[in-house]
Amino acid sequence: MRIAMFGYQTWGHRTLRALLESEHDVALVVTHPQSDHAYERIWADSVADLATEHGVEVVLRNRPDQALADRLAELELDLIVANNWRTWIPPEIFRLPEHGTLNVHDSLLPAYAGFSPIIWALLNGEKEVGVTAHMMDDELDAGPILLQRAVEVGPRDTATDLFHKTVDLIEPLVSESLELIASGRANPVPQDRSKASFFHKRSIEDSRIDWAWPAEDIERLIRAQSDPYPNAFTYYRDQRIRITEAFVTERSYGGTPGRVFIREGDGVVIVAGADARYGRNPGLAIERLRTDDGVEHAATDFFRSMGGYLTRYPES
Repeated sequence: MRIAMFGYQTWGHRTLRALLESEHDVALVVTHPQSDHAYERIWADSVADLATEHGVEVVLRNRPDQALADRLAELELDLIVANNWRTWIPPEIFRLPEHGTLNVHDSLLPAYAGFSPIIWALLNGEKEVGVTAHMMDDELDAGPILLQRAVEVGPRDTATDLFHKTVDLIEPLVSESLELIASGRANPVPQDRSKASFFHKRSIEDSRIDWAWPAEDIERLIRAQSDPYPNAFTYYRDQRIRITEAFVTERSYGGTPGRVFIREGDGVVIVAGADARYGRNPGLAIERLRTDDGVEHAATDFFRSMGGYLTRYPES
């Protein structure tokens, strides 16, 4: 088959690798220019560099335009493959090839369509994450599913752990999908739209800790914002601190959310939960944190005395 690819960052890089290692002809690669967005500087293996190394024509676009549509039409494509393309691909492009467009998305669709699916899934306590290959249609990430692969979420997994688990699924998933399409054995199954969910891009604001959340939710937020992602953060005496390691306490602690309360094990307990005044909630024990100067601290060293509050915003 004659194939064009739309892709970006490491997800697109792994997809292009699978295409280049296949028996098919990669005629064109479309990728985004480099971005300064915090989440787009992470996992930023260059699709453009890989294509250039293999002598494949590269087009840089933030979004498709008529010139690109005309170039794709000239190529007489059998298939387009997309992964981590960040803007809308119009029907006149995704319907252009004989076999349409195969999109690879890093969630178990129909859940977690849209952006940052691994982070959202971890934050929400999902037991599995994965990768889906589906045929593109008019609604983003909503087309019929060709193949899907899942991995378990471990009790201490971070978003970084889950990135590595899921990104390793991409190349075999793409290879198997190409084989099914080329052989005429592809049988995509419509998504159950009653189970669909759609999530927005994450920003720095989404990493701000709300101590009215249950401790379990805050602990997952911290794992979901693991290095190299922007860490979950809070303020202590007007100083921003980024929480990098924490655990949910075994004991229950009562009081006001955000209170720096007491030591437990290797951590310092922070009261958490909107109903913490009843004293029935576990707390969140911070083990390690990072200040804005980049210095790492054990929480038991940083909080030299108990008392005071962690807050969502500076107090002054």
